[in-house]
Amino acid sequence: MTVPSVRITVVRDEPVRTNGKFVLYWMIAYRRPFWNFALQRAVEWARELRKPLVVFEPLDCGYEWMSDRTHQFVMQGMAENARAFARKSVLYYPYIAKKRGASKGLLAALAADASVIVTDRFPAYIYPALVQAAARQVSVRLEVVDSCGLLPLDATDKVFQRAFSFRAFLKKHLGEHVNASPLEDPLRKVRLPRLRNVDVRVTRRWPAATVADVSSLDIDHSVRAVSTHGGWKAAGRLLDTFVHSDRSRGSGLSPYLHFGHISSHEVFRAAASKPDFIDELVTWRELGFNMCAKRNDYDTYESLPEWAKRTLAKHAGDRRPWVYTAKKFEQAKTRDPLWNAAQRQLVVEGRIEPYLRMLWGKKILEWSPTPQRALAIMIDLNNKYALDGRDPNSYNGIMWVFGRYDRPWGPERPIFGTVRYMSSENTARKMPVKEYIAKYAG
Repeated sequence: MTVPSVRITVVRDEPVRTNGKFVLYWMIAYRRPFWNFALQRAVEWARELRKPLVVFEPLDCGYEWMSDRTHQFVMQGMAENARAFARKSVLYYPYIAKKRGASKGLLAALAADASVIVTDRFPAYIYPALVQAAARQVSVRLEVVDSCGLLPLDATDKVFQRAFSFRAFLKKHLGEHVNASPLEDPLRKVRLPRLRNVDVRVTRRWPAATVADVSSLDIDHSVRAVSTHGGWKAAGRLLDTFVHSDRSRGSGLSPYLHFGHISSHEVFRAAASKPDFIDELVTWRELGFNMCAKRNDYDTYESLPEWAKRTLAKHAGDRRPWVYTAKKFEQAKTRDPLWNAAQRQLVVEGRIEPYLRMLWGKKILEWSPTPQRALAIMIDLNNKYALDGRDPNSYNGIMWVFGRYDRPWGPERPIFGTVRYMSSENTARKMPVKEYIAKYAG
């Protein structure tokens, strides 16, 4: 099975360099050796050209919200990838930048010897700009391959505003794309020419990564690493545990999906018997990717539905019961013990209980001087501390707080207008909050 053409985009249209030394897979978003359309496409090129395959997985620093937490999670995955690729007929070249700008020129140096470059398409955070910058810096064919989700990003040009209409579209079109899934192991029984190493002039300046201590890297050390272990093996174990549990949702897989340690195709096949979870995976996750792929302003206040902006503007001058600064929110110093507990869980564990994540956002909206300021605070806290921050699905949840994918709700309230309201009191009736508050009290 070949990679569907709808998942392949040429961003640097050059002739394939037949005298190149290898095919280069620049692994930046789908950090896994399995169920990966981009890796599969690179293997296709290597087999066609009868060239070695180099899997280049870099981890840079210097971008916003990079921290001990995100780096350790990714590096744990890189260690697992090194072991997996060592058993395959490819050369795995990991690189970890220790200082800002240290990786500058590395991709271009590798591209000089490449016949073709394949990389990952991811529609949020730094990735679109990163790929466009690379296309200007190399003089070889560069393809981006979409292995984001079950539905290809280019399967539709429409931006869906409601889950109802998106479900109708999926019901009609998703089947063909689910059936065209990536190969579980694109390197299984594949024999390619072997390459012992890339050019010594490259490795001398940019040595292949070994086990790194995050404390030596130029990243945010105030956001500590968490106990959640990264990598495709940990993701597989978590998926197996969830599938054999009696839980209908709350798999804990979102960080692994975000960092590409597991594929939505693999998750879909394994968890098909859990309809509530599948709706989250298929409808809500894919809806977020649709928005990010089609609108560059997906994370801005201006991208909200017109009805939501109108009602929030109407109530922008309403008196707030309390108003907190970004620092007070970050330090969990509000008058609400339940909200404080949720914020502390985010800071300590990199996650919030799913239902409380909605309440967490609604209260930031209620306690901020303006809705625009609330959005900025929410994005920063989520992207800084959440392991699955900076993800289309994560932006989904944030923007839902302000009315995206929702409808007007009555009665009209102060501050919220007709945007859906939530309270800690109602939340306490739906889950055992006393134990939760006690657990994250300090």
